[in-house]
Amino acid sequence: MLLERANNFGFLNEESFILIHKILERSGVGPTTYVPEALLEMPPRLTLDEARNESNLVLFGAVDELLEKTKVEAKDIGILVVNCCLFNPTPSLSDTIVNHYKLRGNILIYNLSGMGCSAGVIAVDFAKRLLEAHPNSYALVLSTENQISSLYKGNNPSMLLTNCLFRMGGSAALLSSHPSDRSRSKYQLVHSLRTHVGADDSSYQCVFQEEDEKEIVGVKLSKDLMNVARDALRVHITSLGPLVLPISEKLKYVKNLVERKILKKKIEPYMPNFKLAFDQFCMHTGGRAVLDRMQKSLELDDFHMEPSRMTLYRYGNTSSSSVWYELSYCEAKGRVKKGHKIWQMAFGSGFKVNTAVWYALKNVDPKSLKNAWMDEIDDFPVPLPMNKHMIKA
Repeated sequence: MLLERANNFGFLNEESFILIHKILERSGVGPTTYVPEALLEMPPRLTLDEARNESNLVLFGAVDELLEKTKVEAKDIGILVVNCCLFNPTPSLSDTIVNHYKLRGNILIYNLSGMGCSAGVIAVDFAKRLLEAHPNSYALVLSTENQISSLYKGNNPSMLLTNCLFRMGGSAALLSSHPSDRSRSKYQLVHSLRTHVGADDSSYQCVFQEEDEKEIVGVKLSKDLMNVARDALRVHITSLGPLVLPISEKLKYVKNLVERKILKKKIEPYMPNFKLAFDQFCMHTGGRAVLDRMQKSLELDDFHMEPSRMTLYRYGNTSSSSVWYELSYCEAKGRVKKGHKIWQMAFGSGFKVNTAVWYALKNVDPKSLKNAWMDEIDDFPVPLPMNKHMIKA
C-alpha cells in the first residue's frame, strides 16, 4: 500500500522508488503498522489541521486509557511534559492537552521539541527532577511524533529513509511523588542517565533537518550515523556501568582499562556483561541496522532483543514512544517479575544517548493488562528474515 501511494503521489523519481522498495523490504518493519488516514488519501492531505488531528488522535487516546487505568483525576495532575521532535504548532501540544482535559491553572507545563527519538527518556528524567522539587505531585509524560508534518517530499536518498521507517504512535506515562502510591505503582525509577556528544561536529550533524538541493525540507541521515551511535554508546555505558553492574564486572572493566591505557596492550576494550545487571531490555527501534549494531556491541541474545525487533515489526519506529511499546511487550508476555530491572535506552539527534532504569515493584500480570499488544500477543514473536547484516546469537 505504501509503495502504491508513493508511486501515485508523484514526487518520487524511478531511482527513489526503487530505493524505497529496497528499504522497506530490509527494514524489519512489518505489514500492519499505522499511518494517518490523511496520508492514505489521493492526494494526501498534508495540512496543519491534519497534523493536529494526527497528534490529537494519538495523545488523547493514550491519556484517556491512562486516566482510566490509574483512576487519577485530570485536575490532580500538577506537571505535564510533552515531547514531539518535528511538529511544534502554536498553541503547543502541551497547551492542547491542558485545553482538552481542562487541567488546573497552576499546572507546570513543558513542551520538548527537536530532541529526536531519545526525548521520551529525556522527558522522564525531566519529570523526575520536577517531582523531586514538588513532593506529592503527579507528572504526566507524553511522547509522540507526527508523520504528516515530517513527510519528506523530495528525492535525496539520505532523506528518504525517515519516510520508510517512521510510523504513527505515541505513549502516556504517569509518574508520582506521592509516597502512598508506591503500593499501587508498577515501577520505581532508580536511575536516569543522559549522554550528549554534540560537541563533535560529525555527531551533531549525523541526524540533521535541512533543505535538499531543491529547497525541500527533510531530515538527513549521514553515513556516519552508525559509527556515531557506536561511539556514543561506549561513552554512555562508561557512565552507566558503575551505577548498575555487579562488582565482578566492574573489576574486569578496570583491569582491561589499565592494560590498555597504562600497560599499552593492544587489546579490545572490555564490554561489560549487562545481562548481569538487567532482566529486560528496551532498546529504541531506530531501525534494523541500529538494532543489529546494538545487539552486537552489547553482546545480547535474541531473547533480549525480541521486544525491540517485534516492536519495529508491528509498529515501526514510533520515535520517542518506542521504548514504551517495548516495555508493554515485556509486560504482555508476562516477563516482568517483582525485583526485575528494566533498561530503556534510546538514541536521538544531537547526538544523544539516554537511559532510564526501572525497578519492578510487583509481578505484572498480563491478564490484568490493557495495552497495545494484548489482542495479539500470542502471535509473537514472529520469525524475521535473515540477511548478511543480521546477528545470530
